[in-house]
Formats: sequence, structure tokens, C-alpha cells
Amino acid sequence: MKEVKLHVYDVTNSVSDKTNNTILQINRIFKDGIGVGGIFHSAIQVYGEEEWSFGFCENGSGVFSCPPTKNPMYTYRECISLGETNLSSFKVVQILRELSREWPGNSYDLLAKNCNHFCDVLCDRLEVSKLPGWVNRFANVGDTAVEVAGFTSQKFRQAKDEVVTASKVAYRFLAGIAANNNSTTTSSGTQVNSQNGDANRGSTSSRFQGAWFKNLMSAGAKPSNGTSDCSSSEIPSANGKDILQSDNHRA
Repeated sequence: MKEVKLHVYDVTNSVSDKTNNTILQINRIFKDGIGVGGIFHSAIQVYGEEEWSFGFCENGSGVFSCPPTKNPMYTYRECISLGETNLSSFKVVQILRELSREWPGNSYDLLAKNCNHFCDVLCDRLEVSKLPGWVNRFANVGDTAVEVAGFTSQKFRQAKDEVVTASKVAYRFLAGIAANNNSTTTSSGTQVNSQNGDANRGSTSSRFQGAWFKNLMSAGAKPSNGTSDCSSSEIPSANGKDILQSDNHRA
């Protein structure tokens, strides 16, 4: 039996420090403060000195690896133990090879097929607990937020803009709760594809805010029984680098 570890990062890969700080603030409020969720990247470590995840690339597999806790694109947050797998290292390597064929990089979608979805599938094949619900909850309720905010899910080329917009929606929603009033936010109602090509501005009603928060609380997988403190002992290498080649994938 071998322990399976989930490594969670705050998504801070924007070129703007202001945007990155906003996302960190959103994650502190929604995850650390009220335990709902946030904007996260995740990766799985098992049998080796590599963590495995999924991201966008134009050609080839989207499955990639890097040293545990060392993904340079994000800010490391925490490690969660998901239990132990009974599978051998040989079987794990076989599973990773299969997933590398099943998850091409050009199939990446911010809301429907992201790194957290990949980790859930990998955990299922390893026969351990899936990710805690809060890790991918914002993506699970993203369709509702996107529809009301007036923007649509795009591929990787627009992923950054979507994350920034989702952060603004969440921040404004929280501000509305704190103010305890029925004020509206004009930018949340912007429609980017009007008939005349000009953006029509509207407002997000307090009724939507309540519905969005209700969906946010109920969406996503149920939290696992995993603990948030992983042991620091080294895991024997399974020659993970020989399975797939890591090449500029971005989740």
C-alpha cells in the first residue's frame, strides 16, 4: 500500500500582481474563512518524486509532471492525504500512460475539463478518496456564474480572463453580503456579444446573488475524509519522468 497525496495551489499565474493578490484574497475569504471553495490548481503524487496533473497544450498529451509542491506557475497552498492505494507501482505507471492518451492537451476546458477533474479521475482509478468538494467547487457552479455575468467559457487562451472575472463576481458578491443591501453591480451584467457589437451593461440582482451562493454551497463532490497534513517522508521513485515528458503545460 502506498499513500496518495493531493497537492493544492492557489492559481496565481496572471502577469498582474494585482490580479494574483485578488485571487489570493478570494481564496482566503471563501476557503479559509467560510470553507466554500476558491480558485485552485491540484496535482496527485504517488509512487515517486513527481506530482501529476493536467493542463492545456496545442499538441500531445495534457498530462504532465513536476517535482512535488514545486509547480512554478502557482503558489503552493497545502497537502492533503487521500488514503492509500493497493495498486503496485507498475499498475500506477500503466494508469498514467492510459490517461496520457485519454487526456489530450487541446481538450482542456476551464469549467468542464480542468486539472481538478483529471485528479478526480486519477484518484478513482487509484481507488482512493476523490478531491474534497471545495477544491473544484467554483468550476462546478461556474456555468451559473458565467451565464449571469454574461461571459462564456473559452479554451486556454481566455482562461486568465475568466479567472479574473470569476474573482470579481465572487468579491462583489461578498461585498454585497457585508453591506447587507440590495445595491447592484453594473459590471457583472456586461454582455460581450451584443447584436451591435457594443457591450450592454446591466446589473446583477440580489436574487441571483442568493441563488448563486446556494448553488455554490451545494455543488461539487462531498469532501473526502483525507487529512490536511501529509507526512514529509520521501516516496520511492517510479521513474515518473520516463512515463511522460513535461512540456509547458498550463492548468
